[in-house]
Amino acid sequence: MSEPVVQNGRGAPGNPTGRFERLAMVSEPVDDFDERPPKTTELLRDTSKTILTTNDSPDVPMDVSVNPYRGCEHGCIYCYARPYHEYLGLSAGVDFESRIFVKENAAALLRKALMAKSWTPQVIGFSGVTDCYQPIERRLKLTRACLEVLVEFRNPVAVITKSHTVTRDIDLLRELAAHGAAHVMLSVTTLDDPLAGVMEPRASRPSRRLDAIRALSAAGIPVGVMVAPIIPGLTDHEVPAILKAAADAGALTAGRTVVRLPHGVKELFTDWLQAHMPDRKDKVLNRLRAMHHGRLNESTFGSRMTGDGPFADSIHQMFDLHRRRLGLTKKVELSTAAFRRPPGPQPSLFD
Repeated sequence: MSEPVVQNGRGAPGNPTGRFERLAMVSEPVDDFDERPPKTTELLRDTSKTILTTNDSPDVPMDVSVNPYRGCEHGCIYCYARPYHEYLGLSAGVDFESRIFVKENAAALLRKALMAKSWTPQVIGFSGVTDCYQPIERRLKLTRACLEVLVEFRNPVAVITKSHTVTRDIDLLRELAAHGAAHVMLSVTTLDDPLAGVMEPRASRPSRRLDAIRALSAAGIPVGVMVAPIIPGLTDHEVPAILKAAADAGALTAGRTVVRLPHGVKELFTDWLQAHMPDRKDKVLNRLRAMHHGRLNESTFGSRMTGDGPFADSIHQMFDLHRRRLGLTKKVELSTAAFRRPPGPQPSLFD
């Protein structure tokens, strides 16, 4: 195996072979930091015939979600969605960040799903896997097109993102919020810009996410902060400061998860620590093992996003204490009362 290489402009320190592949490609050794321009993002057409994904995990607070993209250019090194690319014959490493599958007909598929008599109005999450406001959304506007469909139907939406681009769609979110049908959560992992720059290289910087909270709050859209994922030994000490900054910006509520590292994400994250935080590597990994019964990842529903044991307990107690002190306890209930189906196309006289 070749040594991991930190590629300029990307989060993953390599492009390991997917776990389903029988052949592996090994790169020639280069310097520890690759000064070449970052790998160009490649857009690929996703020909999915449906757009709604259902979820039965008790750890995820949404039953139905829309994901206009597969893969995510934000490049968050800890992202639990990375292994999904392996099902496509690609790598959970740089491939996940640079080969993005695009559902060009996402809005049409969503309209078809909501028009179906079988659709029961309910909250739709944007997104359950990768960020619907990742950089390419600024140009393709697939998420905006889907929101336009939800406005037409007045179907409630819950958005979670790391991107300031969500503020572009304040007009649509405000329309839904007028019917109690919109809620946005900004994910903030750290307030440390240099750390965010290597950990989440193409996501909005923390200050921009706080600006987004401020703008959404000013527009009357219920907004909260998701302190996620909390990385023990690296970002857990920032929890109180993140909550205070979000409350000052106008957040009404707060949630959290602890980092989980499924499949190949364990190795990617370990290599990333070695490249960027070698002095903290052992501390972080040992804390994670202490919270996951000696392993770096826990796959059991109910504990995979929280962890167990003294370290986990201290994180959650600290979070709950500061959340209560700052008043970040509002429960946002979304309503389907205003849902409507617009008139469909008129039948032809010759049908």
